[in-house]
Amino acid sequence: MLFEDLKLIDPILKALSEEGYSTPTPIQAQSIPLVLQGLDLLGCAQTGTGKTAAFSIPIIQLLSAKTSKDRRRPIRSLIVTPTRELAIQIGESLHAYGRHTGLTSTVIFGGVNQSRQVTALQNGIDILVATPGRLIDLMNQGFISLKGIEIFVLDEADRMLDMGFIHDVKRLLIALPAKRQSLFFSATMPPEIIRLSSTILDNPAKVEVTPVSSTADTIKQFMYFVDRGNKNNLLVDVLKDPKIKTCLVFTRTKHVADKVVKMLAEYKIKAEAIHGNKSQNARQNALSNFKAQTTRVLVATDIAARGIDVDNLEYVINYEIPNIPETYVHRIGRTGRAGANGTAFSFCDAEEKEYLKDIEKLISKKIPVIDAHDYPLMDHNPPKTVQGGRQRPQSSRPKAASSSNSSARSGPSRSNGSSNKPSGSGSPRRSSGDSSSSSSSRTSRTDGPPKKRW
Repeated sequence: MLFEDLKLIDPILKALSEEGYSTPTPIQAQSIPLVLQGLDLLGCAQTGTGKTAAFSIPIIQLLSAKTSKDRRRPIRSLIVTPTRELAIQIGESLHAYGRHTGLTSTVIFGGVNQSRQVTALQNGIDILVATPGRLIDLMNQGFISLKGIEIFVLDEADRMLDMGFIHDVKRLLIALPAKRQSLFFSATMPPEIIRLSSTILDNPAKVEVTPVSSTADTIKQFMYFVDRGNKNNLLVDVLKDPKIKTCLVFTRTKHVADKVVKMLAEYKIKAEAIHGNKSQNARQNALSNFKAQTTRVLVATDIAARGIDVDNLEYVINYEIPNIPETYVHRIGRTGRAGANGTAFSFCDAEEKEYLKDIEKLISKKIPVIDAHDYPLMDHNPPKTVQGGRQRPQSSRPKAASSSNSSARSGPSRSNGSSNKPSGSGSPRRSSGDSSSSSSSRTSRTDGPPKKRW
């Protein structure tokens, strides 16, 4: 199937061709015709499947058919998403696909001065992309009216709930007109998400392109067991592989992200961090540098996991195992997007084995383990962390003595695997899965994080 087969208008087809796209992904092929029919839609698809285009393309087409004659252009479509980076990327996609239609759009989010956003709103727009906090704020100030909304989109709904935006979403629903088309997208569909969707959608069509919370088959996954105190050494060792031109590294906290960047700088590895404590400009600059490959390593916290979209990103490293299983799926979904190949390495210490068991249960597979490295796990029974998964301050851990007594600084030699193993790794074995279950602590509310989403 080609985009021409979806009965799209010429201005959109021209824009898609200019972007180099000719074939829709499964979520796009299924969703676009349904949205064009005016149906409400409940979409379940993991990250990297093309959800953004699945709703932005038909919205552009529907709004183009009824151009507004009002000089100020009342807002006709509202897209609500949980993070600033994701909002910006949706805005970029709308601009790219709608560049020949005459439609206008803008993006609003917190963490920056509102003056430019207000000016754009006052000039009149067709489509508004917003994070919940800034949207509610500008509504309260009288700068935004939702009375003219024809199409409402709630994107990344499960993350929206995880971040504590449920009350803001309910306030938005009250302000929206009852007669509207609603599109609801989520990477996972737990019971609470189903309940929320039932309050938004009216007899929706349903689209699910992959099993809930599965990982893409194109992503090769590997696990290293390592003491926490040796994760820095292991990271530097892994990054010695020249095939890793760029790499996205995930940590659970902002503090650890900054420490990893500082550590890599000592080894002359160009790295930048992206998290909620960074200014909007700093975060966008870091992401731009990473896309341009002037920065080799981008270190991100979970809050940014879904919003980072980089073409041809081949490597993701979980410096810390996430304590929410679904977050693992979202993290490694930054690579292997839209059918491309990717590799995800994860560093697991003894305490994180509990999280690993939850992840393997969710994705219904054992993650192969790489044993042949210079920093194998030695401390199998460390003291437990405090409740809620918080990390204790790093303590000295016993280092494994490698056969060559080498460290990350001296560049330990790595064994060569067979052709079906990642370069620079030892022989993977199947994970033993001997970890116990754990209770997950959900991410607290923030209006801060997640090129074009496709």
